[in-house]
Amino acid sequence: MKVILASDHAGFSLKEAVKTFLLTAGIAIDDVGAHEFDPTDDYPVFVKTAIEHLEDTLANEEDARAIVFGKSGQGEAMAANKFSGVRAAVFYGGSDDIIVLSRVHNNSNVLSLAGGFLTPEQALHAVALWLETPFSEEDRHARRNEALAEMTDRHW
Repeated sequence: MKVILASDHAGFSLKEAVKTFLLTAGIAIDDVGAHEFDPTDDYPVFVKTAIEHLEDTLANEEDARAIVFGKSGQGEAMAANKFSGVRAAVFYGGSDDIIVLSRVHNNSNVLSLAGGFLTPEQALHAVALWLETPFSEEDRHARRNEALAEMTDRHW
């Protein structure tokens, strides 16, 4: 498995903590930025880079995923979900069921974490849970994910 990481300024320190955690766990990562704290950077640039890199990586790594970081995680997920094939889930705290269901039911391939709401410990727990939780492969979930893909591919 390879995990692509991307962050703006608001999620930068959380990204760095997750990066260290993943590398220590022996998980391959590609950090596509930001590579330094810049309070004027914009998350759409980094999310776009991450998703394009995820698309390229999926050509060779079947189980590649991406984690994006921002203040709330909402804008980052919205940006990621603009891309065909992306199923981004937001986590800013609360029940672990959110993380589990995003994988079991929705087969999320992008996790958007809220640097303004999560402690590093909460984020590391969420990342570990998200990475270890498989998609259920149940027909009803596969069917729903296919319907989402069809909606994404439709040109408005």
